[in-house]
Amino acid sequence: MALPRWLTRKARVPAGQHVVSMFPVLHVGPVPPFDPATWSFKVFGLVQEEKAFTYKELTSGALFPISTVAADFHCVTSWSRLDNVWGGIKFVDLLDHLDVSPKAHYVMVHCEYGYTTNLPLADLKRPETLLAWQHNGSNLDPDHGYPLRLVVPHLYGWKSAKWLRGLEFMAANEPGYWEQRGYHPYGDPWRQQRYSWDG
Repeated sequence: MALPRWLTRKARVPAGQHVVSMFPVLHVGPVPPFDPATWSFKVFGLVQEEKAFTYKELTSGALFPISTVAADFHCVTSWSRLDNVWGGIKFVDLLDHLDVSPKAHYVMVHCEYGYTTNLPLADLKRPETLLAWQHNGSNLDPDHGYPLRLVVPHLYGWKSAKWLRGLEFMAANEPGYWEQRGYHPYGDPWRQQRYSWDG
């Protein structure tokens, strides 16, 4: 029988992190405006057919099943927030609607204002990776990424990019915004991969 989550709390916090109860706000640039009538989410790069989805298509439940994922969140600035419940669509359910080339091994995540971050495709395929618009039963605050943010719980929080607008499938890895500025290309909190010189 599994131990209750509160008994394993210490084991859920990577070295160098401290637990917070609030949800700190950190991002580059201002909160973008959102108009559901004109907003779109694009999938492009190494796919058989580039696609664009409206906000209603993504979030209505008609095309993609709506899922929830319970996961801790670890920020590279050393705080962790436990027991978050995210709501949205799983990346693997989005993938079912795409014809991705076998040459694609990486994805560049594109967000508002040109912000980007890079991820291996294999990490996005994990069952807990989500395109989320809800947090703990309510819509995300705009400060936290509404209308859509990526949630990749096993990596540092900058990989869970806010204000998601598209995914570009690529053959080779390329650095995103923070990776170009010295952050680690992968960002595993359990290995403390904060910066490019970390293991």
